[in-house]
Amino acid sequence: MRMLITFQNKLVPVYFTTENKQPTQKVLRLLTSALDLKINKGKNALKKCLNSLISIEIKGSEAILHSFSENDSLALSLY
Repeated sequence: MRMLITFQNKLVPVYFTTENKQPTQKVLRLLTSALDLKINKGKNALKKCLNSLISIEIKGSEAILHSFSENDSLALSLY
């Protein structure tokens, strides 16, 4: 399943697998709050990834953040 969220004034696609047991809205709330927290208080490597974010893939309780450079892609725990 694919949804779009707004992050830093741009639309970012979020892909879900069918194995997620949590409700979609709860996962999206956790994701957006984690991203907002990390962009304000995160380390430079994480901020670099978030500034060039192109898509997010949710697998279980992990959010895989894909950026323009494959080397900047990171995994973020939602729980």
